[in-house]
Formats: sequence, structure tokens, C-alpha cells
Amino acid sequence: MNYGVEILNNMNATKVFTEENDVKQQDYCVFGLATCFLREEGEIHEVKVVEPIPSAALEAIIQGIPTSYELACAKALGDILRDDTPSIPQEFPPEAQLCDNFIERAIAATRTYKTRPEATNHIPVGTLKQDLNYSLAKKRVLNNSNVVKTEDNVKQHEYTHKVL
Repeated sequence: MNYGVEILNNMNATKVFTEENDVKQQDYCVFGLATCFLREEGEIHEVKVVEPIPSAALEAIIQGIPTSYELACAKALGDILRDDTPSIPQEFPPEAQLCDNFIERAIAATRTYKTRPEATNHIPVGTLKQDLNYSLAKKRVLNNSNVVKTEDNVKQHEYTHKVL
């Protein structure tokens, strides 16, 4: 299953890099390789997903919180969105897939580095950071659905909502 293929099929005709747009080809962004899981027919399958990492998330990851990111790579936005078509960085394994809404998320993440330029000091452009606190203790299941059943309801005392 190719998780990120929807983005390529659903791309609109708008151009990312225009005079009116606030993001430029040389703008900084960090892309992470996340280990995620897909649930199919009761089984869980591992997938490697390329995701833009916003500045606040990067700063938390740099401080050592457990993360599903194996590595992070800083790039200029234009290196990833060539001719408004997303590409997977060459530093990532060939089985890696783009996340859903990749272009929109990349633009949004790029804007976070424009408002917090000090976050760009953590990973210089063109470099790879692999010494993250990688952990799969909390699995990220991408297509998980939460089904609420009647038996999930908590029984309350009959006087809970009465004024005594």
C-alpha cells in the first residue's frame, strides 16, 4: 500500500512558489523519516513516512523526547518541491513514502521556521541528524479508527446531575 500517493493524485493546479506566496524556494524546512503503522484486516504493517517537522516539534525532539522519527534532514523547500511536485530526499530509504497532504504540511512547517528562525540552528541545511531519541513504545497507527460502543459508557450515580 502506498500511503502518500493521494497527494500526487489530488494536487491542485496552484503554484507553490509565486510572487504573492510567502514561501520561497530557499526557505528552510526539516523533514523527518517516521516509523508509522497501518492497520489492515486486523494486522499491523510498518511503513516509513516522510513528514515535514514544524519548528516547535523539532525543538522538543532535539531536547530528547521519545519520537517515531528515525532521522531528520534539513533542506531548502525548493529541493523537495521541484516544479511544485514533491520528491523524497535522497538521504531517505527507497521504501519511504510521503505523508498525506505533504505539500500543505511542508508549506505550514516552513512558515514555522520563518517565525522562529533560531530553530534553524539545530540542523544546518543539507545535513542529517540521526541521534534522535527514536522509540516505538507508542506506535503511530495512521488509519486507526476509534469506534465508541454503548458498553463503553460510564455508569453514573443517579444523583450526579441533581441538586440535593
